[in-house]
Amino acid sequence: MAYTITVNGKKSTVDVPADMPLLWVLRDVLKLHGTKFGCGIGQCRACTVQLNGKAVPSCQTQISAVGTQAVTTIEGLSADGSHPLQRAWEEVDVPQCGYCQAGQIMSAAALLASKPKPTDEDINNAMNPNLCRCGTYIRIRQAIHLAATMGAAPKSQSVRTGGSAQ
Repeated sequence: MAYTITVNGKKSTVDVPADMPLLWVLRDVLKLHGTKFGCGIGQCRACTVQLNGKAVPSCQTQISAVGTQAVTTIEGLSADGSHPLQRAWEEVDVPQCGYCQAGQIMSAAALLASKPKPTDEDINNAMNPNLCRCGTYIRIRQAIHLAATMGAAPKSQSVRTGGSAQ
């Protein structure tokens, strides 16, 4: 079946089964490799993207459930990697292995869009579903606070060219 979805501000029509996870539509059909496959059961949230600004696990979101909702991936967070969260992540040196980072950043962006000045408790609650095997949770919290001071609730629909190839 054909579905027309808007990803990072760009409409695309994909001909895929109704039950195909959004993760595989993004990675295999649209070739947006920034969204990572982690566990496949929505427990790690490495695959987090945003639907209309809400953080969701793309491995558990069927393409048929997307409808007219805007999808934002890590590639769409900013056109050049200059989103305050991306800058804060680098400044605080959050990533170690980096695998969970796209999902972490997408969850953090959804948080800051709804709570521009979050408390530690707000951050802990919002980020709790996202697992980091390297244990950089303290640096993640620091980076979210830093991004909040930079004004990290901007537009998240500009399309980033390139992106991660893995």
